[in-house]
Amino acid sequence: MLPALLIILVASALLGYRVISAVPPLLHTPLMSGMNALSGINVIGAVAVFATVPEGSGGWAAAALVLASVNVFGGFWVTERMLRMFHGKERESEVEEAPWN
Repeated sequence: MLPALLIILVASALLGYRVISAVPPLLHTPLMSGMNALSGINVIGAVAVFATVPEGSGGWAAAALVLASVNVFGGFWVTERMLRMFHGKERESEVEEAPWN
């Protein structure tokens, strides 16, 4: 059983790398946002597992919850950073003073 699982892991890693490397850079930000939504579903699943875990397996459930949360927060951080690249730098002459300031 273990060799079959390892073959599946390696094949999925290679296929995932191939698919992601074929995505044009223009689509990376929208796809990252979509993956963040799917990762949020993983967090909900990890919370459900953590809430119903049998005795002695709490460590594995907690690890799943932490890793799913890191994936979501890291994805939002990377998406925000990528979106900042599209804004460019504002010049002081272009920035108008708001009337309420």
